Amino acid sequence: MFAHLNVVATSVFVFFFALVTVLGFLASRWKQASLDSIGEWGLGGRQFGPWVTWFLLGGDLYTAYTVIAVPALVYGVGALGFFAVPYTIIIYPFLYFTMPRLWAVTHKHHYLTAADFILGRYGNRALELAVALTGLIATMPYIALQLVGLEKVISALGFSGEGVYAHAPITLAFVILALYTYKSGLRAPALIAFVKDAMIYVFIIAAVFVIPYELGGWGHIFSAASEAYVAKVAAHKVPAAGLTLAPSQVGPYITLAIGSAMALFMYPHALTGTLAASSGRAIRFNTMTLPAYSFALGLIALLGMMALAAHVKVGSPTDAVPQLVLWAFPDWFAGFCFAGIALGALVPAAVMSIGAANTFTRNVWKPFIHPGMTPLEESVVAKLTSLIVKIGALLVIFFMPTQFALDLQLLGGVWMVQIFPALVFGLFTRRFSGWALLVGWAAGIVVGTGLSWTGKAWAPVHKLAWDVPFYGPLDSHLGFAAYNGLTALLLNVVIAAVLSLVLRSKAPDETKPEDYWD
Repeated sequence: MFAHLNVVATSVFVFFFALVTVLGFLASRWKQASLDSIGEWGLGGRQFGPWVTWFLLGGDLYTAYTVIAVPALVYGVGALGFFAVPYTIIIYPFLYFTMPRLWAVTHKHHYLTAADFILGRYGNRALELAVALTGLIATMPYIALQLVGLEKVISALGFSGEGVYAHAPITLAFVILALYTYKSGLRAPALIAFVKDAMIYVFIIAAVFVIPYELGGWGHIFSAASEAYVAKVAAHKVPAAGLTLAPSQVGPYITLAIGSAMALFMYPHALTGTLAASSGRAIRFNTMTLPAYSFALGLIALLGMMALAAHVKVGSPTDAVPQLVLWAFPDWFAGFCFAGIALGALVPAAVMSIGAANTFTRNVWKPFIHPGMTPLEESVVAKLTSLIVKIGALLVIFFMPTQFALDLQLLGGVWMVQIFPALVFGLFTRRFSGWALLVGWAAGIVVGTGLSWTGKAWAPVHKLAWDVPFYGPLDSHLGFAAYNGLTALLLNVVIAAVLSLVLRSKAPDETKPEDYWD
């Protein structure tokens, strides 16, 4: 298990992991309050100011799997992998106009989750349950993929093992995470996010200066990457790859960016970080400053091309970044980088488990199992649920292929975007009925899932029947491929809009205009 262990890198890694473990347990004393209520444990008492929220959302949304998977996609297929950059830019103007209003409404009515808002807005228990279950199911593989990122880093340090020892390091890491999350709630990842984000920024800044210097400049990197993409296509390893998009990739690129942006803040963990803010002003501050992370994400994506230029050979593209780090940096700094990536797994995993726990407690257990729960009982159930969610993610890694978790995560985005009409439209209009939105949601889930199944595997995009209605650089005889979530969402909205003409909403309007600006 330790035969090929990089002792120097591992020592640095363990030091920073121990540091954040201490911070995680001490976080319960930060902004101290009783954690026997779910509002304090699961939302930090809604008292995180602009900068704390900035680090928390950055740590929550830009994860270890982002640092691993985005460069891996660029390593494999080139420019298409950059779709993650525009979608994290598109989302922030939208958030500026929607999330402060959602925060104001949830604060006024003491809502803790998206499903709480849905129930208050439409008065429909079935729609509340649908939104809650969608979030819960989509979050589980997302947490599992954080473990995949963590496992890649630990493997790069030289850990190896078989049987019960194969997953021993990530099991130990998640046990520690589970303990300090149980004790400190959302305060733990909020505090650790400061360290995590700082380390990631140091890693990326070093990478974009040191690695190009070692490789002979950006011109050589792009030239070598282009040659590698041509070789991949010639060898039939991928249908299309390059420094620029192939005609067949334009549709997927555009629709993946738009659809992913619409789905991102529908996830329980993204809303948890947002609703924990102290005010709508704190949220607006973040929508103006979080694009700094998008800039960093563009630099992260370039690591995939750097790995090609450095001739990093890996069995799986997800190993490209860890192996590039080992190639480019001394062992002590590699350990520092790996620790930052590992924290990029633990911070979002903690927030995801808390968001899932809040949702299960408030919108499944309380209304359908134990309506008379006290605030103390709510917090106990939420804490226990957060543990169960982490155990479930570990079991996915233990007993299911990694590809299965990846497939489910791709489906997760398709499913999560289907609650967009209920959540966002409900902030600004009363024209939609709860029952109509429920039927639209069901149609979107069924169609999105059906489009994603290729007969052998799951795919995020589907080639539509019509030809590309353009001329010039695009081949008009190519079928237009689109993100399945966006295609299903269009059907969802049409059905909900038509049925709402007949099924009028009878719920009271809880989104007054004065709730928007606080």
